[in-house]
This record gives sequence, structure tokens and C-alpha cells, in this order.
Amino acid sequence: MYHFIKRFLDIIFSFIAILSLTPIWFPIIIALLLTGEHLIFYIQKRIGKGGETFGVWKFVTMVSNSVNMGTGSVTTVNDPRVLPVGKFLRKSKLNELPQLINIFIGNMSIIGPRPLLKCDFDAYSTEAKEKVIQSKPGLSGIGSLVFRDEEVIVSKAKDPISFFMNFIQPFKGELEIWYYHNRSISVDFKIIFLTFLGLFFPKSELVYKIFPTLPKKDFEKELVAFNQTHLKDSDR
Repeated sequence: MYHFIKRFLDIIFSFIAILSLTPIWFPIIIALLLTGEHLIFYIQKRIGKGGETFGVWKFVTMVSNSVNMGTGSVTTVNDPRVLPVGKFLRKSKLNELPQLINIFIGNMSIIGPRPLLKCDFDAYSTEAKEKVIQSKPGLSGIGSLVFRDEEVIVSKAKDPISFFMNFIQPFKGELEIWYYHNRSISVDFKIIFLTFLGLFFPKSELVYKIFPTLPKKDFEKELVAFNQTHLKDSDR
């Protein structure tokens, strides 16, 4: 019943959102056509339900082939691969709007694990991989809430890629395991509420009050320890 209700709500909400947000789409499309590489959308292969790959839709925010440049799938603050308009779109999360198309056609949901590149999916534990592919990827999810400021966190690391793959991504897997065991329509609506709240209060810790059993880590301490270790290794 949960999956039936979830799919019904996905169709209704995505259809209404696509229509109601049309006035926002047009200025974004014009801005992208007039700047950067003059491209509007890009479709990237991600891991979906059942481990099958699918094409996720986004507005273009980075230069072409960016995943094979610089820090790869890891984006940092002031990343040179991000286009001028892309900075605004990424900060406001408007770059994610085209995923409403994915939701409407059925390969994504409003709430679920974030759709991952294979390299990021491979950084999950075996348990996390098994749990993640039981759900459709989501436009938002528990990992998106906890790591809303992910770019800021990884930018503080001496080695952003290593810190992301060895600390952030495995913890995201723990969060997705939590979601798998707690998923319900009620939990999904709470995540939707927290997602909207995060647009205005990005530093809010309300997620841990609403979900007191959610795994938690102090990444500021993790960063200090990681950077100290990195400095010691570089001095050898």
C-alpha cells in the first residue's frame, strides 16, 4: 500500500509542480541559452531502483564532461567547473527542477535516496547498496537534508575527493539504511517539510529533533583529524 500511495502522490505532485513552476523554467532556460555553453539540460546516467541505470534530468550548471575533470563527482565551493548561472542554480537547488520529469514518468520519486553516479554508489557499504536499490531515487531525501552544505564541508578538506569517498559517502550510506528501515508516507512528508525549511534556514538542526534516531556525526572534528593526518602524510 505504501508504494501505491507514494506513486499516486508522485504523479499528482510532480504534474502540479511542473505546471505551476513553468514561469520559473522560462527565465532559467533563457539565461542558460545566453550564457556559459548555451546548453539547457543534461542527462546523466545514475543508479536507480533495482540497481538499473537511468538518465537523470538537470539544468546545466557545469562545463561539459566535468565529471572527468578536476575533483570528478565531488563539487567544491568556487569550483572552476561551475558556470556563472550554475552557481545560482546550485545554491537555490533550482538545477534539480527537471527531475520533476523523472518523477512523473516513474524512475524517480519526490522523496528517496539521491540518484548516484556508479563511482559514488560503489563507496557505499554492501548493506547500504542493498537497501538503496530497494527504493526509487528521490528529488530530496534524508541524505540531502543532512548534507545540504556538502560543498562547504568538502572544500575544507586538504584532499576533497578522499574525504568525500572515505567519510561523507559511507555516512550517507548509513543515513539511507536508516531511511529504508523508517520509510513511510509520514516520514516522506516530514522530509518534504524539512526540505522547504532548508531553503530559508540552511543551518537548521531541526532534522535531528524530528528524527531523533537519525545517525549523527561531527564532521568538523572529522575534518580536523583528516587534515592533520593528511599534513603528516605529506611531510613524509
